Amino acid sequence: MAMRSLWIGLLLSTTGLAQATTVEDVQSFTLDNGMKIMVMEDNTIPNANMYLFWKVGSRNEVPGITGLSHFFEHMMFNGSEHYAPKMFDRTMEAAGGANNAYTTEDLTVYTDWFPAEAMEVIFSLEADRISSLTIDPKMVDSERGVVSSERRTGLENSNWRMLSEEVKGAAFRAHPYSWSVIGHESDINAWTLDDLKQYHKTYYAPNNAVVVISGAVKFAEVKQMAEQYFGVIPAQPTPAVVRTIEPEQKGEKRVYVQKPSVSSTNLMVAYKIPASSDADFYALDLLSDLLLKGKSSRLNRALVDEQLALAVDGYLPKSFDPNLFYLYAIANPQGDPSKLEHTLIQEVNRLSTELVSQAELDKVKNHKLMEFYKQMQTINGRSNTVGTYELYFGDYSKLFNAPEAYQAVTPADIQRVAQTYLTKARRTVGVLAAEEDKDL
Repeated sequence: MAMRSLWIGLLLSTTGLAQATTVEDVQSFTLDNGMKIMVMEDNTIPNANMYLFWKVGSRNEVPGITGLSHFFEHMMFNGSEHYAPKMFDRTMEAAGGANNAYTTEDLTVYTDWFPAEAMEVIFSLEADRISSLTIDPKMVDSERGVVSSERRTGLENSNWRMLSEEVKGAAFRAHPYSWSVIGHESDINAWTLDDLKQYHKTYYAPNNAVVVISGAVKFAEVKQMAEQYFGVIPAQPTPAVVRTIEPEQKGEKRVYVQKPSVSSTNLMVAYKIPASSDADFYALDLLSDLLLKGKSSRLNRALVDEQLALAVDGYLPKSFDPNLFYLYAIANPQGDPSKLEHTLIQEVNRLSTELVSQAELDKVKNHKLMEFYKQMQTINGRSNTVGTYELYFGDYSKLFNAPEAYQAVTPADIQRVAQTYLTKARRTVGVLAAEEDKDL
């Protein structure tokens, strides 16, 4: 608690913020059609944003229609009843706004930033593409080509993406996390118009969304516009629940990817971890930082400083279901890839056998808390964080307990989660290289 107060004090003194965001600053209501809307008033600047979190990602797909969630991220900008193709962006930009979008395994998120006085334009644009998106065959074929090209070039240009696709496929044999968000190429080429229409109707229904609006807006005004523009869109039956539970992994899995153009071996080691809503999330998040955060992190010192690797990285995704914690290293071309793998795993195992010092743990806690409060300083970070906690952790109010949850993690907790999750039986090892090792 003392550390939390210290960091709040530091941030307030260095940024001049009048006050920190509290749980009472989040006001919310739910429309009759099931759409939940949260509002945070902030008149620091005359701007606002709207984040639309749709509860649909590659996790909701099945073989045959993989990649559809990401495809709709493209299609939602290609015309609707009142705004022709390209007019979504042009209309928003004419009003001084900008937008972006991203798709994950669990969510598709659309982000709009705009001058506060343009809020009605944004409501009109979003309502139109939710209620009456144009799914024109010519536009679908054109965008299908764009996505197919994106998949090919993405895999060709990114060793990480090429290797992670194979690692995911090997690690999961039942759960839809087994395929990449962009989908399988044959599925991209085979989606039908009926597939698209049904997918949009099912998942882009108001009862499947959470909307967060922050900035120089008034709660009453947001509510009036939400009822006027979003409230008239009919709800749809609740989408089918993802029932598949990945069976317990019984031993280490390995995959090899040959890429003749690669100059250095790429290594990925991925461990099965629980969903983000699990109580162990905070200890795992700090454990990830111990291994990966900055030049003084354990893997950077053991692999890069010792010239076994050119670079090291990793990723702990937030997810609805149990997922993977990825560790990634690019071997020194003059080094021994097998020694790189041995040393990386040795460093991971050290977390299970030796207690991390309180000083080392405090260092990553301090960085984590600084990042957390920095995010909460801006209306952009605030909307994204509130929506993220609402969906991944089940309740936005939990974000206001996050600093205490991080502070409560002890060296023994780090060791316990390492012993529980970072085991040989739970890991999948991927190697990408120009040539595979020879048989014995």
